[in-house]
Amino acid sequence: MMRAMLATRPQPGEYAESHAGYIACVPDGDWLQRLEQQPAELRARLGHLTDDAAALPQAPGKWSTLDLLTHINDTERVFAFRLLWVSRGDPNGLPGFEQDIWAANVGDLRRSVTSLLDEFDAIRRSNLCLVHALPDAYADRRGVINGTSISVRTLAWLIPGHVQHHLERLAI
Repeated sequence: MMRAMLATRPQPGEYAESHAGYIACVPDGDWLQRLEQQPAELRARLGHLTDDAAALPQAPGKWSTLDLLTHINDTERVFAFRLLWVSRGDPNGLPGFEQDIWAANVGDLRRSVTSLLDEFDAIRRSNLCLVHALPDAYADRRGVINGTSISVRTLAWLIPGHVQHHLERLAI
């Protein structure tokens, strides 16, 4: 059962301005549904791609679909760790992360589309367990990420918001 406080859209002041776009990507009243449906949507959009096609950049100077899936998986983990950290009341702040540095350090091991989608499914199942276990009273709990105060509610919304952001911009 989802609690009302976590399902309520985060308000300005609960997050950094740089997170506003991700929050806006989640339709009103749709937060938990987005969390549950995105793995199937990602698979429907990308599962048909051959690994060779997915290895090609989406446009000159852009990431390939394989790079994008790796980025989505990495960011899903980072956002979930932040959610866990802040929800547990740790007073120490966490740093930001630079996505381009992470992308450059994935290594030469090429993953398949299927393996990356399977990995996303597993990460999201784990994150759904985390979200369902959060007490409603934690929604307004605050922590510091990259020098900015952020609420547990916001962190829970950033998870589907980030994926939705990429789903809306896929050229496939």
